[in-house]
Amino acid sequence: MSFEKLIRIPNDRIAVVIGKSGTVKLKIEELCHVNLDIDGDTGQVLIKSQGDVENIQPFKAMEIVTAIGRGFSPENAMTLLEGENALHVIDLREFAGKSTANIERIKGRLIGESGRARRNMENLSGTHISIYGRTVSIIGDSTKLRSAVDAISSISNGSMHGVVYSKLESANRREKHERMKLWEDQDVFD
Repeated sequence: MSFEKLIRIPNDRIAVVIGKSGTVKLKIEELCHVNLDIDGDTGQVLIKSQGDVENIQPFKAMEIVTAIGRGFSPENAMTLLEGENALHVIDLREFAGKSTANIERIKGRLIGESGRARRNMENLSGTHISIYGRTVSIIGDSTKLRSAVDAISSISNGSMHGVVYSKLESANRREKHERMKLWEDQDVFD
């Protein structure tokens, strides 16, 4: 069975998908076993598997291209190939309606002064976050994604930054405690 998917990304992100001398495009094709046919005029990217699809790599290629289209650097987008990482995209119109002014206000709160709020959320949740256009996109594993989505939703709904950071820190402590408990519960002398 072969895989073929056509996705559209913003025209100003096409050059990033291609990369200098085609390096990013080639890396995606090589790592995901796909061919990328990129139309720079329309922003359409056709992703085709090379031969039969026997793994999830073509789907990962689709996520990587989408992530780059949503403002991530190619390096951060490539982390989608690590572990259980996935991409989650939030449309800010869910919180702001169609008001451009409200969307810009929410983006400002999520980015923070000199990008500090976004960086804090990334560091506390262990994810990568990109705010681009009307969307906020997150790359991380499922538990970290959940924490980041909750934090972004809270700030978008008007919560204070400090309260959100405290919740993220608490989630980190809880996760660390659960990992330690797993180690303690293992019988090493079987």
